[in-house]
Amino acid sequence: MSQGQPRVALFVTCLVDLYRPTVGFAAIRLLERAGCLVEVPPVQTCCGQPAYNSGDRASARDIARAVVDAFQGYDYVVAPSGSCAGMIAHHYPSLFQDDPQYRARAEALAGRTHELVSFLRDVMGMERVAARYADSVTYHDSCSGLREMGVKAQPRALLATVEGLRLTEMAEPEICCGFGGTFCVKYPEISTRMVADKCRDIQASGAGTLLAGDMGCLLNMAGRLKREGSPVKVRHVAEVLAGMTGEVPPIGEGGGS
Repeated sequence: MSQGQPRVALFVTCLVDLYRPTVGFAAIRLLERAGCLVEVPPVQTCCGQPAYNSGDRASARDIARAVVDAFQGYDYVVAPSGSCAGMIAHHYPSLFQDDPQYRARAEALAGRTHELVSFLRDVMGMERVAARYADSVTYHDSCSGLREMGVKAQPRALLATVEGLRLTEMAEPEICCGFGGTFCVKYPEISTRMVADKCRDIQASGAGTLLAGDMGCLLNMAGRLKREGSPVKVRHVAEVLAGMTGEVPPIGEGGGS
C-alpha cells in the first residue's frame, strides 16, 4: 500500500463507460473519500460476461486473460456493478482449468475484487457519507450483487446517512428485473413480463426515485418506467452517495444517459 493508502483499481464496466460515465466519477469520489488511492487502468475493456453467458468460453477466456493482466499489482479491484464484480470474483478461475499459471492469477484477482458499496462498507469501514438527496427512494437488489457478492445491507446502511433521503422498500426488492444480460435478448417476452411486474412493485412503493447498483438493471427498469409514463426517477446508488445527482439528469431523461 502507498503510505498506508490501499491502491485501488476501478473497473469501470462497459455500461458505465458508454451510458453513464458519471457513475465512474462518483465511484472515484467515494473511494477517495474512503482513503483510497484510485487508478483507472486505461487498457481495461469488458469483463467478458456477455460471451461467458452465451457459451463462448474461448472469447470469455481471452477477455479474462486481458483483465487479469491489466489489473495485476493492485491491492483491490472495485467495480460499481455486482454483475461485473461477480464475473471476475466467481467465474474467472473456472475459465483457466487447463492453464495453471493464469488460474492462480485469476484466483488471486478474484480474491481482491469487490462491488463498490460493499467495499466501502465492509473493507474500508465507511459508516456515513456527506451527501443530501431530498426524496423518497426504493432500492432494487440486483441478482448478481445480491447472490454472488452479498450486497444487501451495505447500500441501505449508507443511504440511511444521506441527509433528506427516505427509504421506502418495495414488496419484493430481491426479484429479478428481467434484464439478465443476454437473457433479455434470448427471451424478450419473458423479460418484458418480468420488468413490467418489477415496475408495478416500484411504483407501489410510492418512492420518487429508484436506485440500484447495476447499470444493466437500471437501464432496463428506466426504459420500462418511461414507456409507462411513470414519474419515478432512476439513478445509480453511487450518484446519490457521492452527492452527484445535480450533475446529470436521471437515467433516461435528457442527455444524462
